[in-house]
Amino acid sequence: MGSFSIWHWLIVLVIILLIFGTKKLRNVGQDLGGAVKGFKEGLKEGESASVPGQGAGTPVPPAEQPGARTIEGESTKS
Repeated sequence: MGSFSIWHWLIVLVIILLIFGTKKLRNVGQDLGGAVKGFKEGLKEGESASVPGQGAGTPVPPAEQPGARTIEGESTKS
């Protein structure tokens, strides 16, 4: 009496399917899957931005970023 059996869970599942329908539940599943996928990609981008030898989450100095250029010049007043 303390826990639900498999039959209780099946009845609950059928009631949820009847209320929401399969199309809406499929859309919710796709949205949730897309959010998880985006989160994982964001984590991978954060890890790839760090330089080896530095801890994760340590910002990369601007001169060591890929595609960074140093512009040298002199400022004069006219």
